[in-house]
Amino acid sequence: MAITAAAVKELRERTGAGMMDCKKALTANDGDMQKAIDWLREKGIAKAAKKSGRVAAEGAVAAYITPDGKTGVLLEVNCETDFTANNENFRALEKQIIEHIAATKPADLDALNDSAIGGKKVSDLVTEATATIGEKISVRRFVVYETAGKLTSYIHMGGKIGVLVDMTGGTDELGKDVAMQIAAANPSAVDRAGVDATELEHEKEILRKQALEEGKPEKIVEKMVLGRINKFYKEVCLVEQIFVKDPDKTVKDILGDVKVSRFTRYQLGEGIEKKETDFAAEVAAQAGI
Repeated sequence: MAITAAAVKELRERTGAGMMDCKKALTANDGDMQKAIDWLREKGIAKAAKKSGRVAAEGAVAAYITPDGKTGVLLEVNCETDFTANNENFRALEKQIIEHIAATKPADLDALNDSAIGGKKVSDLVTEATATIGEKISVRRFVVYETAGKLTSYIHMGGKIGVLVDMTGGTDELGKDVAMQIAAANPSAVDRAGVDATELEHEKEILRKQALEEGKPEKIVEKMVLGRINKFYKEVCLVEQIFVKDPDKTVKDILGDVKVSRFTRYQLGEGIEKKETDFAAEVAAQAGI
């Protein structure tokens, strides 16, 4: 019988096995999903399959900038425990994948998983690592920057927070200061023009309701909202933030003529249900605040 792509995808999601193994399993069992799962287990992929439903919220964020300084990658790979995150096999896999991303620049996670390293698909390498290491391993997200400017990265606490910054120039020291600022203060945009319109309107609506709850007349509410939104901008816009290493300056002050074109900040496991730790406060403490 014909095996559909949807069936292969479902089996991959349920077992963590590679695409070709899933297709073989379904073909060998006339498309029967449960029998295909059993077949994969019998063929030695049971260890990975048993772990496919676990939550992988630990791991590490890694950064890589090519020797010519023109391509940078920020990557998050997850596992189940801190212990595994420090395992040399886990770190070797992460290094292998991030350098592969820099070299091939895949469009998205699907393209990455379907691409090959040394003749093996990335998805298969991850499945093999799951079986070998004994924990669920998953590549969660990545971003690739190509630039004619200057790239800088910063990794906090061995991979708890990672930052990649693209600037028009500046020194290595300035780049590190900006990256640490982003790690500590978690801005959402470079400047006001970059603030998401939906986020801005949501904040304005909250501020309007706050002012009305305070009993302020409607005729002055809009003026109050304008004043308070300026404070909001100082919290979420990188260039308007107080510089963590010198509270008498803003980030714009330390940048001078240098412009931050873009940045990405990953916090390990953000959005995954797990015990929360205030990593931003840790970075701030390290910066001497």
